[in-house]
Amino acid sequence: MLKTILIDDESKALEALVWELENFSDEVQILKTFTDPKAALKYISNNDIDCIFLDIEMPTMDGFQFLNTIKVKDFAVIITTAYDEYAIKAIKQQAIDYLLKPIDIDDLTIAIKKAKDFVFKGDLLSNKLESILKTYNNTIKDKKITINSDGKLIFLDIETILFVESDGNYSTLYLTDAKSILVTKKLKEVNALLPKSQFFRIHNSYIVNLEKIKEYVKADGYVVLEGNHKIPISRQKKTDFLNRM
Repeated sequence: MLKTILIDDESKALEALVWELENFSDEVQILKTFTDPKAALKYISNNDIDCIFLDIEMPTMDGFQFLNTIKVKDFAVIITTAYDEYAIKAIKQQAIDYLLKPIDIDDLTIAIKKAKDFVFKGDLLSNKLESILKTYNNTIKDKKITINSDGKLIFLDIETILFVESDGNYSTLYLTDAKSILVTKKLKEVNALLPKSQFFRIHNSYIVNLEKIKEYVKADGYVVLEGNHKIPISRQKKTDFLNRM
């Protein structure tokens, strides 16, 4: 069963969707309905859910603003709206489906199947497992981190990480064996996974393993890591870097 909440500022639209789900699907458990997206945010922060049916056009906070306030989207999102102009933006927000009001039963059935596949077979399961493993990693004194990359969970020994480079919404981890791993995480997200005692964000675009630094070239403002990787130090980070070293 998909543990689901429904969010729409129009109570009649909510009633119609509840009726359709209760009468045409036995795979959805409706936990709660909301006309106020802020109340829904509070509920999500305190409860485990699998799926959200989310309206886009809402006066206090539209659906995209709602999604942007949630740091970890560990649930399936199904967009509901009367305006098909939002389709592309919905896809970019990683919604698994898009339903145009009034909602067609066949389209609803397909959307529910996509949500089930996502939650119980796909990325969401990996993300939940990654979260569990992150907690486990903390109990073994940060010797390993768990990285979700290319549909796989990689259990990575932090001693093998030389440095991490940012590329917008992606980051690349460079390893001691000359290999690299591309992950769909911003640099600050990767930084949060790494132990502060060993890793330092030396530049807006780089995190380095302090134990892998061979040289600091003061005149040119960069460090040399094992493998002769040269990483620049931002002016704002120099004092903190020297204090750490």
